Amino acid sequence: MPTNIGIGRRTALLGAAGALAAPAVLRAQAPVRLTLGHGAAPGNPRSVAAERMAAQLRERSNGRIEMRVAGSAQLGDDAAMLTALRTGTLDMSVNSQGASSAVLPELAALGLPFLFPGPAAAHKVVDGPTGAELAQRFEKVGLISLGWWDNGIRHITNSKRPIARPEDLRGLKIRTPPDPTTIDIFQALGAATQQLNFNELYVALQQGVVDGQENPLANIHSAKLYEVNKFVSLSSHQWQCNPVFASRIAWGRLRPEDKRLVQEVAKEAEAHQRTISQETDTRLLGEYRANQALAVNEVDQAPFRAATASVYDKWEARPFGDFVKKLRAAATAEA
Repeated sequence: MPTNIGIGRRTALLGAAGALAAPAVLRAQAPVRLTLGHGAAPGNPRSVAAERMAAQLRERSNGRIEMRVAGSAQLGDDAAMLTALRTGTLDMSVNSQGASSAVLPELAALGLPFLFPGPAAAHKVVDGPTGAELAQRFEKVGLISLGWWDNGIRHITNSKRPIARPEDLRGLKIRTPPDPTTIDIFQALGAATQQLNFNELYVALQQGVVDGQENPLANIHSAKLYEVNKFVSLSSHQWQCNPVFASRIAWGRLRPEDKRLVQEVAKEAEAHQRTISQETDTRLLGEYRANQALAVNEVDQAPFRAATASVYDKWEARPFGDFVKKLRAAATAEA
């Protein structure tokens, strides 16, 4: 009799344990649904890499993690997506440096004039202590950093004339993103600046609301801005990143192993995006030089550097001036 009671008790305990374990098993197998938003057009390196990231998450999780990619500003502009991330209504975003600097102003310092000789030097800086420090600061405002994609070296296009000297910008209305270093650069060069959403830029150029704009070649091409701006001046005045963020609220809902997988896949997507960004830049430069409908000119950077030197003084005098000085030292070390 005692034996039967013991067996019955063990059976009951195992049954209870099984009942408790069953929900845990179901939770472990529960699908994860994520949404990533960005503002790039189809075919842009940002768009291509985001789609690859979604495919890799699906494959490596055996279909358990599904990430929907909403590009071309379907979920609003970059500022709207940042708000959605911080309130937890959007899971992830490949955002812009300009919009993100409204949340963390020191991020814009990455775009100081002629700070980096090329993307490779910029990557070394953001992949090191500078990027780690920025990531820590972003987490405090509700954003988990998953990488720094490459938004390229930026050049000037316009519908009026080649830009060979700073004086050529005087009197021109130039669209800039809402990025304070970019605005400072072009105001120092004598241009009138105007901020417009990127998805409004083609029509604004076409209708003469603005005369020109500045962007990396990949963005110029995917948005077809070359159709309404004949003059392409290779100024290389600035490098910018596309920060990749997860919502801290959404991130907190993921299991540790899912976080690790998302981080790994995001890092692989970053490397892929940077590679295709450089390949696209090289290819488009050749195509634009061969296109007789476009006027492509090289720029002597020396007078542009001299004209924008005051931008460094302005930024080093800001409350986060120590960060700017450290960034400048790190960039000089990689030059």
